[in-house]
Amino acid sequence: MPRRNKVKAGGLPIVSLEAPYARGYAPFMDTQSEHRNWLETPVQLAVSNKPVDYEAAVAFMEARAAAVHAGDAEELVWFLEHPPLYTGGTSARVEDLLMPDRFPVYKTRRGGEFTYHGPGQRVAYVMLDLGRRTKDVRRYVQDLERWIISALDKFNLTGEIRDGRVGVWVDRTKPAAARHEDKIAAIGVRIRRWVTFHGIALNVEPDLSHFDGITPCGISEQGLGVTSLVDLGRPVTMEEADAALQSAFEPIFGPVTRIDLPDFR
Repeated sequence: MPRRNKVKAGGLPIVSLEAPYARGYAPFMDTQSEHRNWLETPVQLAVSNKPVDYEAAVAFMEARAAAVHAGDAEELVWFLEHPPLYTGGTSARVEDLLMPDRFPVYKTRRGGEFTYHGPGQRVAYVMLDLGRRTKDVRRYVQDLERWIISALDKFNLTGEIRDGRVGVWVDRTKPAAARHEDKIAAIGVRIRRWVTFHGIALNVEPDLSHFDGITPCGISEQGLGVTSLVDLGRPVTMEEADAALQSAFEPIFGPVTRIDLPDFR
């Protein structure tokens, strides 16, 4: 079942959720609905070219989200990679961590279960003020899904969502064969005082064997796996993936303006 909102005094939410919360997602919406989360004010976009320590990234996100809520900082989407690691969200089960000694393991307050981050995977942390956009958690997750699906379309790939399954999937089932669907992108978000953080992870060219140390997002059904752009025959560079993500982001959330962030060690 999807995780429910936790509401503090004053009606300010602290939400941890995973993509099944976005049931009933309709990929084609009317124009008015489609632009509910769009703003003219540019969102700042930063790209870190060196792997970023996970704890340093979370500390930065926490501080930035607080500053956005206070009106002391602009909204931000941050593209980065992490060193190889596993993270367990609020729904993570101990039995899904199959190789606890393989990579560092971090508990995190985002929604979802266990996932892998590492080189070749584009993580996008998104710090948006839904108080200025629309106070609709379901809609926000749907828009993240639309963002990923639109970016994949630029590489002639059809991304799909599945009710009850986290993230974006690619159907690789062959005619008259058993079901074969692979996950290409993960979604895990947290929302505090209507400001979002955490976000999405798109597999560009990670070492897919690194997912063997976990049951990714709790999915262990026959015929379900993990894939990447390169695994699907798209020799995409990280720069090309970034360009597709930026291009797909703007019609949904609004224009972006590039900024630099300091190096994270």
